[in-house]
Amino acid sequence: MEKSRQLLILYATETGNALDAAERIGREAERRGCPVRIVSLDEFDPSSLPSEKIVIFVVSTTGQGDTPNPMKAFWTYLLQRSLTRQWLENTDYAVFGLGDSGYQKYNFVAKKLDKRLADLGGTSIIERGLGDDQHPSGYEGALDPWMSSLWSVLYNENRQLFPKGLDISASDTRMLDQPKLHITYLDLDEVHLKSPAGIDDSLENGERALNIPIKLRRFVELTMDIASASPRRYFFEVMSFFATAEHEKERLQYFASPEGRDDLYQYNQKERRTVLEVLEDFPSVNMPFEWLVQLTPPLKTRAFSISSSPLVHPNQVHLTVSIVSWTTPFKRKRTGLCSNWLASLDPHQRVCIPAWFHKGSLPAPAPSLPLILIGPGTGCAPFRGFVEERALEASKSIPTSPILFFFGCRNEQNDFLYKDFWISHSQNGGVLSEEKGGGFYVAFSRDQPHKVYVQHKMKEQCVKIWDLLSKGAAVYVAGSSNNMPADVLAAFEEIVATEGGVSREDAVRWLRTLEKGGKYHVEAWA
Repeated sequence: MEKSRQLLILYATETGNALDAAERIGREAERRGCPVRIVSLDEFDPSSLPSEKIVIFVVSTTGQGDTPNPMKAFWTYLLQRSLTRQWLENTDYAVFGLGDSGYQKYNFVAKKLDKRLADLGGTSIIERGLGDDQHPSGYEGALDPWMSSLWSVLYNENRQLFPKGLDISASDTRMLDQPKLHITYLDLDEVHLKSPAGIDDSLENGERALNIPIKLRRFVELTMDIASASPRRYFFEVMSFFATAEHEKERLQYFASPEGRDDLYQYNQKERRTVLEVLEDFPSVNMPFEWLVQLTPPLKTRAFSISSSPLVHPNQVHLTVSIVSWTTPFKRKRTGLCSNWLASLDPHQRVCIPAWFHKGSLPAPAPSLPLILIGPGTGCAPFRGFVEERALEASKSIPTSPILFFFGCRNEQNDFLYKDFWISHSQNGGVLSEEKGGGFYVAFSRDQPHKVYVQHKMKEQCVKIWDLLSKGAAVYVAGSSNNMPADVLAAFEEIVATEGGVSREDAVRWLRTLEKGGKYHVEAWA
């Protein structure tokens, strides 16, 4: 197949959303008769990019503008100085990004990729698309119109690319491919005959490629998130093929259509319906298990910041976990799958829990580095380890620099996490004490008629903050990604402008320089 008559879709994902979007783009192209290759960026040879005629990039932004792991080697290659401005002169490309506008560096990866491809001579087919988790329909709110524009431009430039035309006929939308997975069912006698080890019950979390038999129930328990994650839109499309009741089939087809996108959001994402609940709502659907395995969101590992110092607690890891529970708009009770399971464990019983350790986004500070820490709620977790370690260093007569710590929670009585720990280190010459040039300040947002947040406490201590910043302090911010990081940054801008006697624009530039110098760190989560 000529490369000018096929689409290469390259994706980079951390949570699976970019893969979902890439596969959706691929399905839509194939329905128009265009062959497609979908490849993860960590499986693609970047040196072959100039030989590709049309490339669609689908990339997510993680954390505070971080590149997803599967894209890191590819991005490093693109940054080589030896690549000329004509390197991609024969390549047309389009970029769709997935991000969250609640973060400061919204869709930063897609933006910088788009710019770099253009700098290397690539021709942009259409303006980059930016999916936003904050949109009522999630990233699909931007993906639908972006795809429509993409198909129109490609079709107008090369009609041979879409042999079936631009508009999809009803028959094309009602054809279903074969599932990607094949499952072989064995009875117990066959299992023990074919596998000396018998049935495997040690499947790792999320692993689905099996070479040895496993009990069906165990497979579902360990790999498929049927009881907490909401299904994707394609799940409803596939369900429509297996619905025997006409009214259910029509409703599922509507949910899967662009016209039904907003209603699907109200029914599915906003209500956080689970796979089990959706299947219960459409009882006539008899979906083959292969499709159910393929489309059910995988049971993902949960990431937590370590809240202890390995020097203070050798061979131990402490976690600070908020027990998640909430009520949906239709008054359904929801609980976090992992946090509630952890809370149900008996601390007096030994329980083995699989854990994976990864380098975090908050580098451990040197003892001589002054620190300004902002960690409301469970955002205090990594800073507990920082304070523990600095206290240990001080006890060994290692010179240490001051720490200012701003903590916030709703009520002093209900969620003042590690209260005794913080207070003990803020008194009697502790590492958080004013005697040592530091300080510990708490904002209780609901303990008075007007709400008080960490940024308000920061402004009250503007002189101390500017003094430490002037002495080379590093800033660490951790906690919810909703409004807190942006509000904290705005507070810093005001403090630098006021105490430093500069304009707000200069204050913004000053803080950007601080960040580029590795002294402004943010770890936020939804």
